[in-house]
Amino acid sequence: MKKKLNGLLKEIRDCRLCEEHLPLGPRPVLQAHPQASILIAGQAPGRKVHETGVPFNDPSGARLRDWMGIDEKIFYDPKKIALLPMGFCYPGTGTSGDLPPRPECAEAWRKSLLNELPRIRLTLAIGQYAQKYHLGAQRKKNLTETVRAWKDYWKQGLIPLPHPSPRNNIWLRKNPWFEKEVLPTLRTRVRALTKGGS
Repeated sequence: MKKKLNGLLKEIRDCRLCEEHLPLGPRPVLQAHPQASILIAGQAPGRKVHETGVPFNDPSGARLRDWMGIDEKIFYDPKKIALLPMGFCYPGTGTSGDLPPRPECAEAWRKSLLNELPRIRLTLAIGQYAQKYHLGAQRKKNLTETVRAWKDYWKQGLIPLPHPSPRNNIWLRKNPWFEKEVLPTLRTRVRALTKGGS
């Protein structure tokens, strides 16, 4: 299984599927290993991540690690955590932030990748694009209601999250229940999984 996943990761890192749409060119950024027990399904790399090639190497990543209650050593251990955004390359910037992930990416690669991650016990679906893919018709009418209904998805091993970007500071202030209700449960589960629990 590891050999197959390594071959798949090489194919993805060589991918040029939507090159013509990427302002800085392709640079797929992801992390995966068959032993990973947590899947972080984000949106797409930002400009800084594109430049460094390190997933969540930005203020969003710092906040996400805080939400999860882990440090960089655990976060960047592929045997513990898979980092698979919906789009693996930086999509460019629009009028109100980064553009959506390129749809070709998930269509081409996501199912094959997930098939090589049999030990995932917790998926963090960050933002509307990841929630649309991983929850489908189970999503609520908007992101806030989907995140608020997190207990509905808990038994499936999934927690929907808002994006940890500083752009969402207003959302976090308007929804204090998120930090009070969701994060303690999230941290407890992450701690159990990253210490070898199931």
